[in-house]
Amino acid sequence: QLVESGGGLVQAGGSLRLSCAASGRTMSTYGMGWFRQAPGKEREFVAGIIWSGSATSYADSVKGRFTISRDNAKNTLYLQMNSLKFEDTAVYYCAANPLGSASRSVNLYNYWGQGTQVTVSS
Repeated sequence: QLVESGGGLVQAGGSLRLSCAASGRTMSTYGMGWFRQAPGKEREFVAGIIWSGSATSYADSVKGRFTISRDNAKNTLYLQMNSLKFEDTAVYYCAANPLGSASRSVNLYNYWGQGTQVTVSS
């Protein structure tokens, strides 16, 4: 089970830190990712991190503003979001894939959290 937290309402230019806590199984061998879905849009890749945390991948729209990290000892994934923009408003989901990769493909992830709402006011 994956449970996200840390979402909320923030002004443009502000910061939020999302967390994703895993329970029931260790995620230390899984690749992890953050995805988001805005109303009326498809779910899109935001950031990914390989099982060891030594490599990451970002969507162009968030590169330089967002940072993904993980703490395998705590079985927790993070997303630090800085310089938030109105267009970052969405429900954010964490997900895990058994390949251990930082894949951008939604279809490769087989464990998903319930999502946390991030709203950026302009």
